[in-house]
Amino acid sequence: MTIEGKRQSIPLTEGPSRAAARSYLRGAGFSKEELHKPIIGIANTWTEIGTCNVHLRDVAEALKEGIREAGGTPMEFNTVTISDGITMGTQGMKASLVSREVIADSIELVARGNLFDGLVGIGGCDKNMPGIIMALCRLDIPGMMLYGGSIAPGKLNGVDITIQNVFEGIGSYAAGRIDDAGLEALEANACPGAGACGGQFTANTMAMSGEILGISPIQLSGVPATARDKHAATREAGRILMDAVRANRRPSQIITRKSIENAIASVAASGGSTNAVLHLLAIAHEMDIALSIDDFDTISKRTPFICDLTPAGKFVASDFQAAGGSRLLAKRLIDAGHADGSTLTISGKTLAEEAAQAQETPGQIVIHTFDQPIKPNGGLVILKGNLAPEGCVMKIAAANRYEHRGPARVFDCEEDCFAAVQTGQIKPGDVLVIRYEGPKGGPGMREMLQVTAAISGVPELSSTVALLTDGRFSGATRGFTAGHVAPEAFVGGPIAAVREGDTICFDIPKRTLTLEVSDEEIAARLQSFAPPELRWPTGVFRKYVDRVTSASKGATT
Repeated sequence: MTIEGKRQSIPLTEGPSRAAARSYLRGAGFSKEELHKPIIGIANTWTEIGTCNVHLRDVAEALKEGIREAGGTPMEFNTVTISDGITMGTQGMKASLVSREVIADSIELVARGNLFDGLVGIGGCDKNMPGIIMALCRLDIPGMMLYGGSIAPGKLNGVDITIQNVFEGIGSYAAGRIDDAGLEALEANACPGAGACGGQFTANTMAMSGEILGISPIQLSGVPATARDKHAATREAGRILMDAVRANRRPSQIITRKSIENAIASVAASGGSTNAVLHLLAIAHEMDIALSIDDFDTISKRTPFICDLTPAGKFVASDFQAAGGSRLLAKRLIDAGHADGSTLTISGKTLAEEAAQAQETPGQIVIHTFDQPIKPNGGLVILKGNLAPEGCVMKIAAANRYEHRGPARVFDCEEDCFAAVQTGQIKPGDVLVIRYEGPKGGPGMREMLQVTAAISGVPELSSTVALLTDGRFSGATRGFTAGHVAPEAFVGGPIAAVREGDTICFDIPKRTLTLEVSDEEIAARLQSFAPPELRWPTGVFRKYVDRVTSASKGATT
């Protein structure tokens, strides 16, 4: 039997021997005719826990309309998601990065079990988007990652605000700079409805890089969650997917070394989240593409920073889309030689062909030109040294200093550091060291936004202290911070040898992070090292600890 686009699912639905399978599916509401069409899996990360994913059932319905109109039969299923913002600062945040692997595994299982001819993963938060892409890489069937869209900015006293303002407001409240009413006003107004966090934080960074990578439909995926044209854009995405199914256009044709380098350049140019380092390394790993943490520094160093987006700048994701969006950024990158326009996208067009359709809004000031960049280099740097032999990641898009030398203030978990900030124990010039928060030690590499936002809320600290951790940072983090320090403390990395009062030096121009202690002294301190006991010695966290790799390799399993 030959049915256009129906390849994988023929053994599941066709012939007399499959009558029982068809009976189950007809009982679930699918018609005889629908079962003889290409079967398209819809992996939905819907949840009612938080704004990022709460609207994804509506997105799925619009997507299904487009798939049906183009001759396919959509079958929706759910996978898990964890809200980074809600769990931030709690032990629950350790589930976030672990969920990326569970999402990828669960989508892979359902897709292999049901022999889908194509697949769309709908994501709305930080880890479900890379998890979806990782699953698509493994399956290598025609598929796309579709972003649910960014939240609209909140409004307070006529000024746009985001959830970042609330986190920083917590620090201002602790310092006595705002009162209960001020904090309540931030809390009540920052999130006006559905959609992912509004700045160039991790969700929007991964959504944009997915478009530049080619695995998401460019310009359609970036339409904000509550925009009037979201439904139509999502229907069009369904039609694009069906065209890919008929053409057998697969992730292995789209996700290549060149397209990943394009995605890295887009992160550098937009001041995107440091989490993109972890996720793009993981995606490359799934495709067996050679990519190292050093590649991010090389590409960022040659790619100027041109997008005026929060947390480094003034504007939010809806402003980026209105200015011209990912098509315009792609055009800027290609025209300046910072991206390769020959890479294939899910639409069947090259990135250059998609970029040629860019429509720049006259007078927009969000996406600068490379002739007049915000900064001459990209927003990411990789530091190495005796404190981070495998490297660590800094976001310098908003940095106004490039060196720091100060005494270590050592904390073995995020909570202890946050308490020290809240109670005024941190002094200007300090270097906050938060360890045992790495992939194995956390486990799960918690983000330190609660700490960094609290520091940002205290002006005399925000411009004078530094922070380093073997954990991660939120895309909303700003300040002088280095994350992903590897090897991590739990496996005996040098960060485990740091003692209170040791001098630590950051030198961004030289790309070094140095503990000013002799190699012999570090080795002597580590001789007595013993990792702390695991908080969860069984279950999913133990499975993760037993298999997860270093942050320098993407914390893959």
